[in-house]
Amino acid sequence: MAFETDSLGFSPDWDVPVRYIDRTHAWYDALGTNNHYRYASFQDVPFTALSKPLSQCRVALLTTAAPFDPSKGQQDCKAPYNAAAKFYKAYSGDTSVDHDLRVSHVGIDRRQLTDDANCWFPLPALRRAAAAGLIGSVAPRFHGVPTNRSQRHTLEVDCPDILARCREDGVDVAVLVANCPICHQSISLTARYLEAAGIPTVVMGCAKDIVETCGVPRFLFSDMPLGNAAARPYDPASQDSTLALALRVLESAIASRTTVQNPLRWNGEAQWKHHVLNAAALTPEDIERRKAEQLAIKRTAHAIRDSAIAEKV
Repeated sequence: MAFETDSLGFSPDWDVPVRYIDRTHAWYDALGTNNHYRYASFQDVPFTALSKPLSQCRVALLTTAAPFDPSKGQQDCKAPYNAAAKFYKAYSGDTSVDHDLRVSHVGIDRRQLTDDANCWFPLPALRRAAAAGLIGSVAPRFHGVPTNRSQRHTLEVDCPDILARCREDGVDVAVLVANCPICHQSISLTARYLEAAGIPTVVMGCAKDIVETCGVPRFLFSDMPLGNAAARPYDPASQDSTLALALRVLESAIASRTTVQNPLRWNGEAQWKHHVLNAAALTPEDIERRKAEQLAIKRTAHAIRDSAIAEKV
């Protein structure tokens, strides 16, 4: 991907990490919400050092992607936001077999999305890391982390559930992969919770401001469109290099709030950052259409959430 630069070789002024907190606030202001969502923010960040070399550790993989369910409508990369595919209870899957996980249920820029699940679910790369001796083993299960806007629910319900599942699996460390803006918050809260309980973590994500505002022990930041925190599409070399770098951050960090930026650059649309949640580009017609879509999404999501909560009672 080539940029126009001045005589000193500087990157364009706009080529900086997207500020998703500001953009989500502006976006929903444009839709008439006028109620800024407060993203989680902490001063103190827990930190647990590895108790043994990573080559001897059992590694858990945590994701916000959802299992494909054909009964829930279109869920491929061309699908519009599909609230029916959302989940509000943690789930687990066998890491010894392949899985079809999708991201149609989260808010990401679908112009930059493909159907390559390796971008958001690096289980194959984690298996290769185990075969290469980079890690001791892959935990017997991976775990799905719900993306709940309620931080209280995440901290009081989802995080204890995820911790219990990790402990059942004898996990030593965890790799957590985020997708949408709220996914980055849910994953960050989960990483903090696991770390406080003695399980070292590393977050892989693309929303730098959300993760760092929350405060996590270790963070591998990839300056790519949301939904591509684990790799560039259809690029096996980037799958392995990105995971290897995340594992290196996991093992080498000496203090909390350690952020390392992935040197890989996006190889798709050069100016993708201009399009992400760009409220200024919305026409009056766009705003009315988006308002109607948002209302329908909320109704569907609330029904699924309420049903999930009722099942827990």
